[in-house]
Amino acid sequence: MSLQHALLGVLEARPMNGYELTRFFEAAPRWVWSAPQSQIYPTLRQMEQAGLIEGQKEIRGTKLKRTVYSITERGLEELRTWLGTDHAAAPVRDAFFLQALFFDMIEPDRAASVLKTYIAEQEQLIVEWRAHREALLAKNTDLLKERLKDRPPAEHDRIAKLKAHVFAGQIAVAQARADWARESLRLLADDV
Repeated sequence: MSLQHALLGVLEARPMNGYELTRFFEAAPRWVWSAPQSQIYPTLRQMEQAGLIEGQKEIRGTKLKRTVYSITERGLEELRTWLGTDHAAAPVRDAFFLQALFFDMIEPDRAASVLKTYIAEQEQLIVEWRAHREALLAKNTDLLKERLKDRPPAEHDRIAKLKAHVFAGQIAVAQARADWARESLRLLADDV
């Protein structure tokens, strides 16, 4: 997945300015893609030049200008094409698992400390993703509310369930990672 496709997917629901998009992506644990501000603005410019989005200048107050971006027909076509295409799995680049691969080079208590921190992080993600999954099932997120405005009411439950199911998958992965880390702690304890 590229940042471009993530931006297209968000902008399909409603127009946003760069600041709103940055804030959306800063809330990455609640979503499935993260991106820093330093990537968002250049990508928006490239997408506008490619005709995938269009920017509308707005004036707020007396002087403040901002650009609100919306998806174009070409952008919607690009997004739908990408969504309906099989993609190769991304290469694995997981710093934590690389670190864990070499735990034999440090004292077990230091490795255990890293594992405990990792478990806590995964448990926090589970809490956040469960809350987001429940909000989606209740059709109570701003982006989903916007998206549902343009969809037939008969499809609302299915759409909410599909989106919530993504976070059920995220929860399952985080739970499996936490369980794996707990087993690693047991293995470390066996070595002592």
